[in-house]
Amino acid sequence: MDKDALELVRRLADWLRGSSPALPPEASELRPFDLAEASEALEQDEVLRLLGALEPEIAAETLEHLDFTAQYRLLDKLPPEASGAILAAMSSDGLADLVKAVHPRQAEALLVRLEAGEAATIRRLITYPEHTAGAIMTADYISVRCNQTAAGVLEHIRKVAEEAEVYAYIYVVDNRGRLAGAMSLRELILAEPASQVETFMTHDLVSVNGYADQEQAARLLADYDFVAIPVVDDAGRLLGVISVDDVLDVVQDEATEDIQRLGGSAPLDEPYLESSFTRLFRKRIGWLLLLFVVQSITSNILGFFQSFLEQVVALAFFVPLLIGTGGNAGGQAATLVIRAMALGEIGCGDVLRVVWREARLALTLGVTMAAATLGWALLLGQSAALGLTVALSVAAVVLVGSTVGALMPLVGRRLGFDPAVFSAPLITTVADTVGLLVYFQIARVVLGLAR
Repeated sequence: MDKDALELVRRLADWLRGSSPALPPEASELRPFDLAEASEALEQDEVLRLLGALEPEIAAETLEHLDFTAQYRLLDKLPPEASGAILAAMSSDGLADLVKAVHPRQAEALLVRLEAGEAATIRRLITYPEHTAGAIMTADYISVRCNQTAAGVLEHIRKVAEEAEVYAYIYVVDNRGRLAGAMSLRELILAEPASQVETFMTHDLVSVNGYADQEQAARLLADYDFVAIPVVDDAGRLLGVISVDDVLDVVQDEATEDIQRLGGSAPLDEPYLESSFTRLFRKRIGWLLLLFVVQSITSNILGFFQSFLEQVVALAFFVPLLIGTGGNAGGQAATLVIRAMALGEIGCGDVLRVVWREARLALTLGVTMAAATLGWALLLGQSAALGLTVALSVAAVVLVGSTVGALMPLVGRRLGFDPAVFSAPLITTVADTVGLLVYFQIARVVLGLAR
């Protein structure tokens, strides 16, 4: 919040502590997001007084910036008339998210304050599973029939535009509710008033099924530079619309989950600083224990080849280098492949192409790294034989790490796991295990070691 907004909040707080029933004019200069931030520093009675004084539309948008628990608590404390007006002004997708987040009894208490038609719409929206297009769509759009005129559509928009969240496009449906076309406001304004909609609407539309993954909707919006995209059922009936602001939230959430999973941690359902100590512990301890178990393989390998280390102590100096290089190469490949999968650039059918491409690249990278490693070993005063051992091992580790890193996400997707979750713990383990085995076998041959 900027300094000007903070000053307005201070004036608003002074009003809340006073007795004047009228909202000060300064409050109109605050955006809903600023009002939501300000409410976090206020007592509940003060927030209730503020919401009751705001226009229902502003109060609704302010509430949607708060967490679901706070939303329900405030709506429950408001008088039924005030809470009903605010609920009616909330966006359908925002209200559906609230209803899904609270206890069923609390959800029912909210729905009974809505008109029957609005309540039925929300009940339909909450039937869609999480992470589907239907779960993030809104029912607040404008639709018309094919046989309406441009003048008739403009008159219709004047009546319903205030209730619509998406009005950049006007969608056209037939008498069975199937999506037939769409038009932009510009096309509508430029059309002859007496011309029928079907003569100037766009017929070839891009849409998404309600049960499709929400990431598919996000990709379509990005690929076609749409402001919104219609959601339809299997019969082509218009169900709702997904707007850009809904997709931005999806992209942020999906990116956050992928980053947390790539780090070997279960994703958090709430902001880091708002997560309890116990929740943070539970989200991380499972993966740490799993990684501890799989990394114990490395210790066993080192113990198995202890005699080699006793014969050439300098071999131990390069173990961290090999382990780190293999993990880094695998991490690079996995990150690129996971991102390409998220963007729809590659799928499970591209396994051979991806592995072949990554193997060739890894071989080139490995040879380059081997040359650098050989030079480094000689610079440290090691023998040429030991330098060659480490160099060949680095080349092999980069090849294995990169290939495994590229393969693991695709295998994970094929087995039904999240690619990021499946890849993170396995890449390091495989790279470390294979790298040490290769290292000691090359040392046995080049240096003539015996067990």
